[in-house]
Amino acid sequence: MKLESIRDLYVEELKDLYDAENQITKALPKMAQAASAKELKSAFEQHLKQTEGQVTRLERIFQKLEESPGGKKCKGVAGLLAEGEELLKEDAEPEVRDAGLIAAAQKVEHYEMAGYGTVRTYAQLLGEQEAAQLLQQTLDEEGATDKKLTALAESKINKRAA
Repeated sequence: MKLESIRDLYVEELKDLYDAENQITKALPKMAQAASAKELKSAFEQHLKQTEGQVTRLERIFQKLEESPGGKKCKGVAGLLAEGEELLKEDAEPEVRDAGLIAAAQKVEHYEMAGYGTVRTYAQLLGEQEAAQLLQQTLDEEGATDKKLTALAESKINKRAA
């Protein structure tokens, strides 16, 4: 696709996020299964439900734009998830694996926050106020998940791994 306008770039970035979220919905159950701490397992399971809602929001935006959400592979998240998969293959103590799972998940969260902040700004610029609100809602959720993972790491998981 030729990018001729900010709208074209907006749609391409939305497609990237759509693919990212779909990759994440496949990865989160594996991460939850690999987690030994029940609070971490629960955090991953809750985020899976959130992520499914985020996919639905993106589909609403695509429908309003009269665009298809498919056709783009998010290589950034694919790479981050591949790194996380490597961790799962390591011979690690359960507490250390949990700390590594948090680190891997936060890398993905930060990628998503950067992406959602960008597309939210594009939506505002294009006068797509409903989309901007939906994207801000997702951005807020990603930020809250990141904070929750930080709190788990700092209060329990990293101490257990040490």
